[in-house]
Amino acid sequence: MPVPYVLLSAAVSLDGYLDDTSPDRLLLSSAADFDRVDEVRASVDAILVGAGTIRADNPRLLVNSPDRRAARLAAGQPAYPLKVTVSGSGDLDPTAQFWHTGGDKILYTTDKGAERAPALPATTDVVPLGPDLDWRTLLTHLHDTRGVRRLMVEGGGTVHTQLLQQGLADELQLALAPLFVGDRHAPRLFGPGPYQPGRLRLLETRPVGDTVLMRYEPTAPGTGDLPHAADRHWLRLACELAAQCPPSDTAFSVGAVVVAADGTELARGYSREGGDPVVHAEEAALAKISATDARLGGATVYSSLEPCARRASRPRACARLILDAGVRRVVTAWREPDTFVAGADGAGVLAGAGVTVVVLPELEPAATTPNRHLVG
Repeated sequence: MPVPYVLLSAAVSLDGYLDDTSPDRLLLSSAADFDRVDEVRASVDAILVGAGTIRADNPRLLVNSPDRRAARLAAGQPAYPLKVTVSGSGDLDPTAQFWHTGGDKILYTTDKGAERAPALPATTDVVPLGPDLDWRTLLTHLHDTRGVRRLMVEGGGTVHTQLLQQGLADELQLALAPLFVGDRHAPRLFGPGPYQPGRLRLLETRPVGDTVLMRYEPTAPGTGDLPHAADRHWLRLACELAAQCPPSDTAFSVGAVVVAADGTELARGYSREGGDPVVHAEEAALAKISATDARLGGATVYSSLEPCARRASRPRACARLILDAGVRRVVTAWREPDTFVAGADGAGVLAGAGVTVVVLPELEPAATTPNRHLVG
């Protein structure tokens, strides 16, 4: 199911700490960086923090600039983003500033936590997620029930760690502060555990006052039938490649990207690439990779349209090319309509051969746009 774009935001010391162990909160950001954070808050639909952050920092999580609040109102948005917190126990202080400033709030908790949750202001919804907290269920609820498309997560370290390890973070915005904490008992940004492999992609770096902002996005594909944030990134790229196809009245415009398990792009291609009037996107991409490349076995093929199961222009359809290459995971945005081939089911052919096929219907509009003249 579709989920919001998840942006993790944090400030850390040079030695990787979120705070020190003193009773007062350590201010890591500069004045300029606090203003940058305020700008990001104004750009999102919701802001989330864990219950531990509410207990430790008592944050308000407001858009402080009157001009930014006015701009939100002029755009038909509430002055303040929705405020969200997560607590398995439901044990929260009802007098905390979080509940009494800004606009609407949501507490996500367990069934037992909902029974223990204190009386909160009328602007707060208490949403039990079942016997356990589940991030995908939470994000789906935010997207479908509250219309959240962009979610800013401001902590704490446990929340950031879980979202990254589960492949649910689309972007990390990290402000590096010019100081050291040096206390091994102080909280760190990320905890131990299994993270996605490979290197993150650096999107931006710039000074903000005396801090340095670094923006990263994950690149490693998911490993099963649950989509990861990087899957959406690569599939969006495939849809952008489809828009580069020479137009045709007799064939779809499709883009494809082949990505190794560590997030390395192996190849990309698009329909009718290089002047070949019948080459398909997956075919063009796979042709650029050596058949002996060991990374193919752990790779994911991203295709804006499901790979074809039958074709007249070549001896092997794209589904067969993928199987012969040893690829075991495919992510696509759009199931092939009956425009040219009745009952096309490339996804079924792949799944029947043991390949994991993931469909992200939220990207179908991007996949169909270059083909509107064919399907209406």
